[in-house]
Amino acid sequence: MRVPLSWLAEYVDLPGDANPDSVMAQLVKIGLEEEGSHSFDVTGPVVVGQVLEFTPEEQKNGKTIRWCQVRVAAEGTKAADGGDDVRGIVCGASNFEVGDKVVVCLPGAVLPGDFQITPRSTYGHISDGMMASARELNLSDDHAGIIRLGELGLDPKVGVDALELLCLTEEAAEVNVTPDRGYCFSIRGIAREYSHATGADFRDPIGNVHPEAGHGITLKVNDSAPIRGQVGTSRFVLRTVKGVDPKRPTPPWMVARLKMAGMRSISLIVDITNYVMLELGQPIHAYDLDKITGGLEVRRAKVGETLKTLDGQERKLHPEDLVIADDAGAIGLAGVMGGEATEVSESTVNVLIEAAHFEAISIARTARRHRLPSEASKRYERGVDTAIAAHAAARVVQLLEVQALGTADSLGAEHHTHTEALPIWLPAEFATELVGVDYTKDEIVTVLNQIGCVIASVDGGFEVIAPSWRPDLTHKTDLVEEIARISGYDRIPSRLPIAPPGRGLTPDQKRRRAVINSLAGAGHVEVLTYPFVSASQNAWFAQESSQATVKLANALQGDANEMRVSILPGLVDAAKRNLSRGLTDLAIFEEGLVFLPSAGAKNLKELPAGNERPTEAQLNQLQQTVPQQPHRVAGVFTGNRVSQQVGVAAIEADYQDAIHAARLVTHAVGLQLVVRQASPVGFHPGRSAELLVATSAGEISIGFAGELDPNLTVENDLPRRVAAFEIDLSQLFAIAPNVIQAGSVLTMPAATQDLSLVVPVDVPAGDVLVVIREGAGELLEHVSLTDDYRGANVQPGHKSLTFALRFRAEDRTLTQAEASVARDQAVALAGEKFGATLRA
Repeated sequence: MRVPLSWLAEYVDLPGDANPDSVMAQLVKIGLEEEGSHSFDVTGPVVVGQVLEFTPEEQKNGKTIRWCQVRVAAEGTKAADGGDDVRGIVCGASNFEVGDKVVVCLPGAVLPGDFQITPRSTYGHISDGMMASARELNLSDDHAGIIRLGELGLDPKVGVDALELLCLTEEAAEVNVTPDRGYCFSIRGIAREYSHATGADFRDPIGNVHPEAGHGITLKVNDSAPIRGQVGTSRFVLRTVKGVDPKRPTPPWMVARLKMAGMRSISLIVDITNYVMLELGQPIHAYDLDKITGGLEVRRAKVGETLKTLDGQERKLHPEDLVIADDAGAIGLAGVMGGEATEVSESTVNVLIEAAHFEAISIARTARRHRLPSEASKRYERGVDTAIAAHAAARVVQLLEVQALGTADSLGAEHHTHTEALPIWLPAEFATELVGVDYTKDEIVTVLNQIGCVIASVDGGFEVIAPSWRPDLTHKTDLVEEIARISGYDRIPSRLPIAPPGRGLTPDQKRRRAVINSLAGAGHVEVLTYPFVSASQNAWFAQESSQATVKLANALQGDANEMRVSILPGLVDAAKRNLSRGLTDLAIFEEGLVFLPSAGAKNLKELPAGNERPTEAQLNQLQQTVPQQPHRVAGVFTGNRVSQQVGVAAIEADYQDAIHAARLVTHAVGLQLVVRQASPVGFHPGRSAELLVATSAGEISIGFAGELDPNLTVENDLPRRVAAFEIDLSQLFAIAPNVIQAGSVLTMPAATQDLSLVVPVDVPAGDVLVVIREGAGELLEHVSLTDDYRGANVQPGHKSLTFALRFRAEDRTLTQAEASVARDQAVALAGEKFGATLRA
């Protein structure tokens, strides 16, 4: 919110030396955030001049300039810069005549952008100053010609300071208004806050007007679809002003204040409505009365109804949109933007003024649905004073009478639904207990009176009714926050909490760090992706066809409207983005949450509002709707694992890299990985596996690894060969040992042997490896698959699997004969279970 200081000073006393910085320093004390200061950034001498004569001169480039003689001081006197009273000035504009009074920047003046005015040789003349346009003075974006003061209704003396005349000395302080402080989106609200901070007298601007009720316009309020039981409008005021002069200019003081407040001047009628909105915080809309058909109705939009708004866009309305309609149809989106059909224009002479209070959630939804944020919707979303609509309408009438020469008319209407304000119970000692400051009863009453509350002292505390402009005050803690804020945050004592000793990280936190450190230490790069995905992305890796998903009601992106059930879609997107930027060799991983709702969970109806507490049954039902959120880790590999070097060929990443990364994960938590061939959804049907860990209760599945489905990788502009894995860490941690027992350091030499077994092609190599480990017994230290051969010398329907075996004894040097016995035991067991034979 930008706050012009001269405007603020009308409603609260400012020190004589006040500037934006000093004002912001006071507002920061009571919780507002400092944003910055603003000014027109123009310094003098800038004066009123009068064109005495000019000579048009056509240049070689086809442009015509005017060589002007301009009086810049009273005849026979020195100008503001000490020079002559008549100056020769070159001007490229052609919108002025002899005798016009204009704004002249004399040498020494500085315009926005540090543009310094000096005598300059141009077009064969010495131009001793500059006649300024509105854009050059930072008043507006208009650069069609220079400012003609007569068009602004001004006839000042020649030589008068134009900076004071046009209010270009105005300065503004800007503060950030938090969502719960909507009343601060007005000069009225900021003045009240400055009064709280400094103790200066506050003069409420609504005291300057006296509302009158209008009658004669048929007004209906028919809300067929209230949101959360709240009718769309509780207050709707219509007033009329007739006989306005639409061509009268907006006075310079109003233009300057609007500019410093961050709004541009449009026309006198529109400027007045914006001015009152900034002054009182009540959005106002002006209709051309002669363009309205019949009476007005506040209702929800009809199915298929459309509205062309003031920005020229034809909008298809939603049945939840609250609209203002006449007998011909919708003429405005309530609280957001008016319609083009009834907008005021240069031909408007009769103005209908609307000031209303609309329900915040309804306006917020409409603004977001149509992607149409406005100054009005910004205020309604945060809460507008429910009692100020009539005063705001009266203020607009007052300004239209004075500035547009209109006449207030009795034609109008008013709708008001009175809702009794509920008192808030504040125990006498609650503020002291919560904040830690010893507040007296008198102090509490004084502060709450200052912010506009009505207080009744009762046994044990106070019953407090919040003011109409503070919809954020609904609970005793809100009142305590105000007490602490107004009485001073500096009074709150600082007490550092004592950290409990010896707790440290939980076992699962330690395991999570171990997993991440193992993967990062092996050269993988950790990334962080969004948990929001599309329905098609969730379907890529949903291992159950009926997998339920969490759908977002108000997604940041329309196509990413579900929470992920797998981490892999985000990693696929990350890989795609990296490849598009030339990074082709990737080994990335992510650890995070997935969201798995229960298939039978039902959406909960709205919980009770206000001070009513939900029942235990409602809370239990609410808890059931919260999806399970297990931790998972996943990785994606593409490009080369080993880059091509001198004498070294490139090695492409494949499913082995994914399985190796999975082994790192299980090893980090003290478990051994078991790999079994499988065909999970989203993976290559012949190059993927299920990941398991062996426990005393049997093997437990923890995830999948392998190469991704080539159709999926091509669809995402990735190479056909992309390896990936995903492991359920929550399940893995649940079965991990609390203490990882380090193995003994073996000093005896090892005996190694190779073993080639011929088995049917449908026997998974992983199953054979498990049987070899079981059959070889305790002497077998390590076994790994080194070759899978299918071809000559192997009978059809079979394959030859070669394993590297390493044997070792703890207490002696193992002989080859002992190793051979252990190997033969493994062969025998494999033959018994799979019909395996030694390859000749």
